[in-house]
Amino acid sequence: MSMSALPSRSILGVSVIALPWQEAIDLLRQCIATHDFTLITWLNAHNANVAQTDAGFRAALDSFLVLPDGIGVDIAAKILHGSPFPANLNGTDFTPALLQAEINPLRIGLIGARPDVVEKAAGKFRQIAPQHEIRVISDGFFNAADEPRILESLNDFSPHILLVAMGVPRQEIFMAQKLTAQHCTVALGVGALFDFMAGAVPRAPLLIQKMRFEWLYRLAQEPGRLWRRYVVGNPLFLLRVVRAKLRGRN
Repeated sequence: MSMSALPSRSILGVSVIALPWQEAIDLLRQCIATHDFTLITWLNAHNANVAQTDAGFRAALDSFLVLPDGIGVDIAAKILHGSPFPANLNGTDFTPALLQAEINPLRIGLIGARPDVVEKAAGKFRQIAPQHEIRVISDGFFNAADEPRILESLNDFSPHILLVAMGVPRQEIFMAQKLTAQHCTVALGVGALFDFMAGAVPRAPLLIQKMRFEWLYRLAQEPGRLWRRYVVGNPLFLLRVVRAKLRGRN
């Protein structure tokens, strides 16, 4: 299936893929099997807000396959399109599931987070998906002068899957501007995933995850850093969605 033929829904001008969980897993496995260079990221309420104010980020998203993440975009889909997305393909759960689902040995590269965090995350990935060769390419604390070295390392290793965890919008702009098919096959912008995998940031209890209140748990854990994202950002996102609906846009 070509990317243009995939079912999708527009959320505040960003085209978001609307697939069930297993079909999304199978799609990325197909991209890997056919060596189809693909950039992946997720849209949640926070990212959607950033896209409204950061023109560079918004432009970068046009080169990505965007997956839905969280209850915010589900509410937006209900308002704008009449129904939620078929599945919550949040990267924190989807990315490890993808690695575990692919039984053929792959090369997996990691870029992002602090040096100790990315090393611990790599160790955790090796535990849950031991069939793959997992290599830390770089932590996330690099500047433009370091990029040629990083890109050369990618060219040498040529990972089937590259996980980039540098936060929004830096990771997406880096991926869109710097990565090509010679560097990897599928690249995923995974945000805080390495922190979760390394145990540097605790995940919400499973019941809270199932209730889809993980964002509230994260806010309670890091109120100083996240209050603006959630307390201000979530209502702002919903306001933008309602305005788009009233104006006949999506």
